[in-house]
Amino acid sequence: MTEFDPEKFEDKYVHYMDELQTAYRNAYQHFHGQYDSTLLRSIDRKVLSESEPFYEGDGEFRVELPENPRERAGDVPVDDETFDAVLAEVVDRIELELRRVFEFEAA
Repeated sequence: MTEFDPEKFEDKYVHYMDELQTAYRNAYQHFHGQYDSTLLRSIDRKVLSESEPFYEGDGEFRVELPENPRERAGDVPVDDETFDAVLAEVVDRIELELRRVFEFEAA
């Protein structure tokens, strides 16, 4: 595991690409089978692919989503309220996985 350096996180795609991919993949796998696969794939490929993780300090991360995530996701088999709830859960899980990958929190 690469030692975390907050300054290097400014260039996260250069220094921490593998760790970022691991966190996002772990979050996706956590929800696999819990929610409709079409919904999860749309969130993953059309919304999260354009998201931006930020290090907030004190071991905390924040994932910023692109504008209009529901519109970006396209035609998914859920209502807006369900979409928003699932997306929020996935984002929370990514933030947790980032803390785990960078060893701020036990797995």
